[in-house]
Amino acid sequence: MSTDGVDLKDLRKRMEGAIASLKTEFGGLRTGRASANLVEPIDVDAYGSKMPMNQVGTVSVPEPRMITIQVWDKGLVGAVEKAIREAGLGINPVVDGQSVRIPIPALTEERRIELTKVAAKYTEQARVAIRNVRRDGMESIKKADGIGEDEQKKLHDDVQKLTDEMIKVADEALATKEAEIMQV
Repeated sequence: MSTDGVDLKDLRKRMEGAIASLKTEFGGLRTGRASANLVEPIDVDAYGSKMPMNQVGTVSVPEPRMITIQVWDKGLVGAVEKAIREAGLGINPVVDGQSVRIPIPALTEERRIELTKVAAKYTEQARVAIRNVRRDGMESIKKADGIGEDEQKKLHDDVQKLTDEMIKVADEALATKEAEIMQV
């Protein structure tokens, strides 16, 4: 629905982008099980620039508690190991020839609580992004020409309803992630 510069579909799309970003960030949080998503966001110093992990080697998960990275260029094995150690994930890579093995240790209760706090921080960032989209929508409603007070009120209500819906989705994603992290 678009009314003189107020596009609810665009606002929904932008809010859904914040939710997608949140889910991507959640993919990088450890849950005690090995996942290729754990090392995807790590950048490696390679060939004079930063490159994503999946562009310097093949990431695989052969076992539930093991990630392996088959590095394509033998000269980058040390850089891959260094990048993983410096990523702050609490994991220690083991170099094995041209591959890097990453055993995933069981999470301690303390580390689980710490990870739930990080997940809550990511969710709050998503909420802020959603509220910023709402603010933009409300401002465009105020600036729109030719809209009566009743129509403005209806658009304000629609934008607020959309905002509440997206924040609820973010909160549900957080609850799911916290349950996943706390699962022993």
